[in-house]
Amino acid sequence: MDATKKFDGIANEYTKSRPSYAKEFIECLFGKYGFSASSVVADIGSGTGKFAKQLLDKCCNVFCVEPNTDMRLVAEKELCEYPNFKSVAGSAENTKLPNSSVDFITTAQAFHWFDTKNFKEECSRIIKPNGKAFLIWNTRDTEALINQKLHSVYSKYCPDFKGFSGGTKPHDDRIKYFFDNNYEYITFDNPLYFDREKFIIRSLSGSYSLKKCDSNFDLYIEEIENIFDEFETDGIVKIENLTVAYLGTVNQKK
Repeated sequence: MDATKKFDGIANEYTKSRPSYAKEFIECLFGKYGFSASSVVADIGSGTGKFAKQLLDKCCNVFCVEPNTDMRLVAEKELCEYPNFKSVAGSAENTKLPNSSVDFITTAQAFHWFDTKNFKEECSRIIKPNGKAFLIWNTRDTEALINQKLHSVYSKYCPDFKGFSGGTKPHDDRIKYFFDNNYEYITFDNPLYFDREKFIIRSLSGSYSLKKCDSNFDLYIEEIENIFDEFETDGIVKIENLTVAYLGTVNQKK
């Protein structure tokens, strides 16, 4: 299946249940890595605009490049009041942005879907000299029992499940290739809290998730609900989670 179609029909679930990224991480971008209100950012695979919103709140100029129509339309609805928001119907490998036009490139929860070689070349084309790219994920703490149990359920019922964060491993070879093995890694605690409804919707927002028309859907939901019941306190579960980022300079295309 075309990776750009994997989120067809689940954009609303995605925007309702997916978390923002750690506030400390956003402050770090602005305090240490040169982001400012005058920065021009290409957020690639921007989805429903979860990460872009945090940059727009700090007055960055953000091009949200998203190939999936459902996701892009939700972002346009959610972010239309920001004057510095620009929606682009482009892909990681063909952003449709001008040469040397952006200060920073970000991609949150999306790099694992890209053709790494072509994305690297496209970043090289659109970045300004000495510009930096940030590959960002909210990633589960796999030592936490609740995440282990959810992993087991997804593995049992969802044929497309390859692991959390699309199966991307820490310091994945694709990340090393993208940065020519010269990058910085930063991490911030970002625990997630869900009530029962959002806990279920979060599972349904996964690209791998079963849909109502699939066999075993009811059993799938039942096991997810059982995990909620096991771990809830006063109607809320806590999921151990980190915001992580790999960052480095993108060599400009010559």
